[in-house]
Amino acid sequence: MMSDGLKSGLKIEYGYGRTVGMSFGRAIERITETLKEEGFGVLSRIDVHEKIKEKLGVDFQNYVILGACNPPIAYQSLQLEPNLGLLLPCNVVVYEDKGQTVVAAIDAKKMLSIVGNSALEEAAAQVNEKLQRAIDRI
Repeated sequence: MMSDGLKSGLKIEYGYGRTVGMSFGRAIERITETLKEEGFGVLSRIDVHEKIKEKLGVDFQNYVILGACNPPIAYQSLQLEPNLGLLLPCNVVVYEDKGQTVVAAIDAKKMLSIVGNSALEEAAAQVNEKLQRAIDRI
């Protein structure tokens, strides 16, 4: 089960995250690698810093959202709940905060609880375990 991120002093009610002792760029590389080791592919990458600068002309901290997907679990889950695509992929964020790099992922169990389909609980637990291991191995 996904913990609340307190391993590194972070408290995230809807995900798991921790600060990592590496640069922003290296953290993106490492989380991408460890996600792959857990069976996830990164389907999308949104550079929030770049988009806010482009659209609003405002400087924002380095912040990237990675849309991660584990195809076997996603396929199984979509068979149970066709509209689940509204909540996919699983977001993983990497950002800088007060000179530290943070990596965090959504709590799939909490996110999928809004669907009200108990058949998804096992899949959500698997996703949480894999995302937490990916973050812990950075």
